[in-house]
Amino acid sequence: MNKIFRLARYDLPLHFILVLTNWLPDNVIFIRLRGFLSRPFFKHAGRRLGIGRYVTFYNPSQIEIGDDVYFAMGCWISGSYGIKIESEVLFGPYVIIAPSNHTLFHGSYRFGAPDGSAVIIGKGSWLGAHVTILKGVIIGEGVLVAANSVVNNKIESFSIVGGVPAKDLKKLI
Repeated sequence: MNKIFRLARYDLPLHFILVLTNWLPDNVIFIRLRGFLSRPFFKHAGRRLGIGRYVTFYNPSQIEIGDDVYFAMGCWISGSYGIKIESEVLFGPYVIIAPSNHTLFHGSYRFGAPDGSAVIIGKGSWLGAHVTILKGVIIGEGVLVAANSVVNNKIESFSIVGGVPAKDLKKLI
């Protein structure tokens, strides 16, 4: 997709809407309003999208969002390599999805080519506050990721995981 077209069609309008609505309080009405106004600027966004204040999306044209998804305040989501978020997923405050890494080039990470892969988050999962999701992660259905965890591997459905890096704490089924 042409970079200028992508910026004009997806990125800038979404940033504009989020900046204009950040002064509104985080209550059900305005969280849903932010989500409703933002829906056209994603690759796909389902019904009843909720977006808290100060949420940042990069490359929203590569982000697919199911129904009844909620992003709490301060989340940072980069869609560079594709993100699929299935229905009924909850994001706690300040969750980060970083689907790429920098690589070393001539002794510096500043100009190294990015290395990344898509992220998938299964239906009904809940990511606690300050969770970081790294490249290529697939989170199964009904997973609870404990606050302050870093997820760098596949997580099986119906699990509770936590830690740095995240490890299985309990199977729910």
